Amino acid sequence: MEVIHKIGRRKTAVARVYVAKGKGNITVNKKDLNDYFTTGTLQYKVKQPLTLTENEGNFDVRVNVFGGGITGQAEAVRLAISRAMCEVDTENRGILKPEGLLTRDPRMVERKKFGQKKARKKFQFSKR
Repeated sequence: MEVIHKIGRRKTAVARVYVAKGKGNITVNKKDLNDYFTTGTLQYKVKQPLTLTENEGNFDVRVNVFGGGITGQAEAVRLAISRAMCEVDTENRGILKPEGLLTRDPRMVERKKFGQKKARKKFQFSKR
């Protein structure tokens, strides 16, 4: 099996994931997973697709992630790994889809519009 390359996005975070057969090492931006994502919750989010498909010790995962905050990055990585697991075995799709791991979360910060204070807040109307 060659290396599988997939992309995941969340808010403004973009994660490129390279999955290959291995011993279960996860490297994020040339650091160990536990050094990059320090909280247990974020580590769980990243490992979730591997755990559900029972592939935790079977693949080495190399991740390049940039943009957004730490939570957005973790969820971008999770989506990319989920997509890679579907390519490894098509039956993994039936496991990951009900958990909502193959859905790209479309919520992003709305941009500020010209002539307004913020994205939706308007300047106060004055009749006189």
